[in-house]
Amino acid sequence: MNWRTLLLILFFIGKGVQAAPSSQTFMATVIGIKDGDTIEVLKDKEVIVVRLADIDCPEKSQPFGKAAKKFCADVCFRKEVRVVSNGKTDRNKRLIATVYVAGKSLNETLVRQGYAWHFKKYSDSKPIADMELEARRKRVGLWADSHPVPPWVWRKGKAANSIR
Repeated sequence: MNWRTLLLILFFIGKGVQAAPSSQTFMATVIGIKDGDTIEVLKDKEVIVVRLADIDCPEKSQPFGKAAKKFCADVCFRKEVRVVSNGKTDRNKRLIATVYVAGKSLNETLVRQGYAWHFKKYSDSKPIADMELEARRKRVGLWADSHPVPPWVWRKGKAANSIR
């Protein structure tokens, strides 16, 4: 076996071995609210953008979008939070996580109060699905609207309109 073949084998072996995302839990202070489901936290002088796992809030330009952002800010802005993540990021390099404020899940609170959908495309969380059903039943938040449009549908419509 020549050295080129050996290098090629080692290259492909190295490519096949990838570390699993590391689980991480850390304390941080919320320093910014991008929208209802995206916040900025400060941890050890590092700004980290966090996308809340399992949920999708209305876009800012969508009905209830500003209300979801305000609710999120009222609950967590300038507060110390616990961020729990499996280390995965989304396509925008935001850390996907569950955020706890005073021991309560911000993600779940947004769903319970009717400011977020269960994001079934990326989550199979039965508790969050049940919370959404309960919020719908109670007609709280965005569920008071007779025809709420999910944000993923809204985004597709906005993209289609920008092509025209």
